[in-house]
Amino acid sequence: MTSGFSRPAVMLGLGVAVAAYLLSFFHRVAPAAISGDLQVSFAIGGAQLGTLAATYFYVYTLMQIPTGVLADTLGPRRILWWGGLVAGVGAILFGLAPGFELAFIGRTLVGLGVSVTFIAMLKLLALGFDERRFATLTGLCMLIGNLGSILAGAPLAWATQAAGWRQVFVVVGLLSFALAFASRAWVIETPAGKVDRTAWLSGLVSVLKNRATWPGFFANAGLSGAFFTFAGLWAVPYLTQMHAMSRATASNHVSIYFLGFAIGSALWGRVSDALGRRKSVALAVSGLHVLGWCVWLWATWRANGALPLAATYGLCAVMGLATAGFTLSWASAKEVNPPQLSGMATSVVNVGIFLGPAILQPTVGWLMERTWDGRIEAGVRIYSGTDWRNGLTLLTAAAVAGWIATLFVRETGCRNIWKVEEK
Repeated sequence: MTSGFSRPAVMLGLGVAVAAYLLSFFHRVAPAAISGDLQVSFAIGGAQLGTLAATYFYVYTLMQIPTGVLADTLGPRRILWWGGLVAGVGAILFGLAPGFELAFIGRTLVGLGVSVTFIAMLKLLALGFDERRFATLTGLCMLIGNLGSILAGAPLAWATQAAGWRQVFVVVGLLSFALAFASRAWVIETPAGKVDRTAWLSGLVSVLKNRATWPGFFANAGLSGAFFTFAGLWAVPYLTQMHAMSRATASNHVSIYFLGFAIGSALWGRVSDALGRRKSVALAVSGLHVLGWCVWLWATWRANGALPLAATYGLCAVMGLATAGFTLSWASAKEVNPPQLSGMATSVVNVGIFLGPAILQPTVGWLMERTWDGRIEAGVRIYSGTDWRNGLTLLTAAAVAGWIATLFVRETGCRNIWKVEEK
């Protein structure tokens, strides 16, 4: 440990932060499993569905840099407390909303509330543990946090059928309240580090002016943008319509996708720390991620569009594993900036992770609506192979752009090189 905090106190607070992060992941991808329910409940099409799902990412994107500042000044304890309360109100409002407008407000509040969880978790890791284990520990925390995305797949589809999607979100809102109070009670009261509360703006400017910060931002926007746009919204309708799967089977694919992502989050951080390399690991696995998109796109050109079930399960598992390569961006950003500005540095590159889906989720829906022939079944819009090809072409292009950006990431050798760079 690198701080004066006791290990039990740090671990208890970190556990609360990881639990809050788990809920944030649940909210992030839940629309995929209930996309049809949302279309029917609010009488909306693909573009509006994309907007409803993406509002989480809009506010999350806007909050990342302010969250980094708050993490470095107020500390994780306070921001987790207030974030949990806001997310709880938003989830309950979303679950009870009679129409699209209130659902949009609820989803926005959820995004605002959970936007603090990840940076708070990273700040606790940076304060309490050796920097040489940062990527490994971040990956392990993400492995646990990703259970939320797995729960938002097949388990959410089952719970929706058993109790209804609205009741599920009311319960999730109550869980957010519980975690808010747990944060207030158990997360350690951290100092502001070496960042003067009155001088945070100069610290933020120094991070933003550092050219080595930005490649990770653009890599995240492309790679994560394609990933969360598909797995977090469009995967279930795509698999049911193009591959003739039941909603339960399609939701199982989403769970497999995120299980692979969870394992990859823990695996690549450990591999990176063990090899003493960030960039080369990220390049290799992100390249595999791009190849996966080429397979999905190729399938839309086939006569019936469908792939064998074993192939789709395998592709989801491999792509989920490979997608996790972008998680090394946080360690890379931390290692090219002053240590006391770790919250701001990680938050800047984290903006890309949410800006990508915020742009792509509604844009994919808009592209498919452009060629949609008007077919509707049970209140749900049915898209053709051409419609899906338009959407997947955009996602493939985004993934390729993210991989290209990775080429410009600075290799740090898994250590902070800020002082070296300054010289």
